Amino acid sequence: MKAVQFTSYGEPEVLQLREVADPVPTPHDVLIEVKATTVNHLDLFQRAGSRPVGQLPFTPGLEAAGVVIEDSNGFRAGEHVLTTRATKDTGSGGYASKLAVPAAHLARIPAGVSFAEAVAAGLAASTAWGSLFDLGHLKAGERALIWAGSSGVGSIAIQLAKQAGAWVATTASSEERAATLKKIGADLVINPRTQNVEEALQAVGGAHLVIELVGTSLQTSLSAATVDGRIILIGNLGGKEATIDTQAWRLKRLQVIGGGQLQTSIANEEKYLQLIAKKNVIPLIARILPIEQAAEAHRLLESGEPQGKLILTYAE
Repeated sequence: MKAVQFTSYGEPEVLQLREVADPVPTPHDVLIEVKATTVNHLDLFQRAGSRPVGQLPFTPGLEAAGVVIEDSNGFRAGEHVLTTRATKDTGSGGYASKLAVPAAHLARIPAGVSFAEAVAAGLAASTAWGSLFDLGHLKAGERALIWAGSSGVGSIAIQLAKQAGAWVATTASSEERAATLKKIGADLVINPRTQNVEEALQAVGGAHLVIELVGTSLQTSLSAATVDGRIILIGNLGGKEATIDTQAWRLKRLQVIGGGQLQTSIANEEKYLQLIAKKNVIPLIARILPIEQAAEAHRLLESGEPQGKLILTYAE
């Protein structure tokens, strides 16, 4: 089979498409032919060496969508499936053309959802669901602030929160991005470079739930939250250090909950795939590139956050 790997750390050029041995399934695995995967920030960190991997050569890729090759463990040959746990699969990550995936890690992709749409949602939607509902316990009628609305997690979280009946504010750094986020359901889009996020949220009563994806904006999230609000700390796109006022945190009785690389259950992953099939949720896709252009996809992500996911595909 083929796989994009790196044998040493470095710039995107270290990514090479290579011939490698097929994975050998365990008795609990399902063998799938990969059709699409995505590029995530962790892939960049691993390739550059800032998040060293256990062993080289290494195949990146946190998620993959594909076709079941042969009947196994309750899955039928030809079924379309998604894994958001590709780094735990036998042999390699999602940049490989075949994966041996534990059956317990597979979600079924419903009719009407493409492989690109499935992975564009993928781990981002799993994280969004986990932060909004598993940890954040978002309820209808509550107000949510979702940072970095143009990110993969942010754009899906906006739509899932709206599906749950919440009022949603988000952040974007340009009018073009703001227009897209309003189109997918955001009630309020704030440009944190030119507007005061805290004032904008407090003007409507404060956020009951904040999905914090930037990290350095944690103090603003504390200030923007209502009394007894919840803040789910998922990402640190802006950096891993923040200075906060513990007095404000204490007096408002705020909960700050670390989420990290959060994933919801397979059952919930199948729920959001059904929402995509019904067109109630639309994953944002920036570009779809052939797997041979993995290095170019890494360069694009490094050049500035695209609005939507970068998808890598294997030829049909």
